[in-house]
Amino acid sequence: MSRRHTQDDTARVPRARSGTIGRRRERTGTEPVTARSALKLRLVLSVIGLLVFVLGTVLFAVWAGAVRPHDVPDPTQLTVLAVICGVLALFAAVDLVVVLLRLARERARRT
Repeated sequence: MSRRHTQDDTARVPRARSGTIGRRRERTGTEPVTARSALKLRLVLSVIGLLVFVLGTVLFAVWAGAVRPHDVPDPTQLTVLAVICGVLALFAAVDLVVVLLRLARERARRT
């Protein structure tokens, strides 16, 4: 059964651990305090994902433009696949920007 957090419960958490947006509750897990993600691996995966999904978007869009209305697969299905690949490419691009910003922030801390 979870207990309710009151104003007094969150006041016990030190200000240094409050985070930049909102308040964080006290840690209850066993993860290390300085846990970090593998940014270089995420960078590689983001670049590969971006390339694959941009290529898929272009491929499906060109294919959708080249088929006739009664062909299989029909242009609507190919357009849907192109849109899906485009959205995934957008997610990969956003992740790439986030990773690059985190890497830059990490480099700035070292100097």
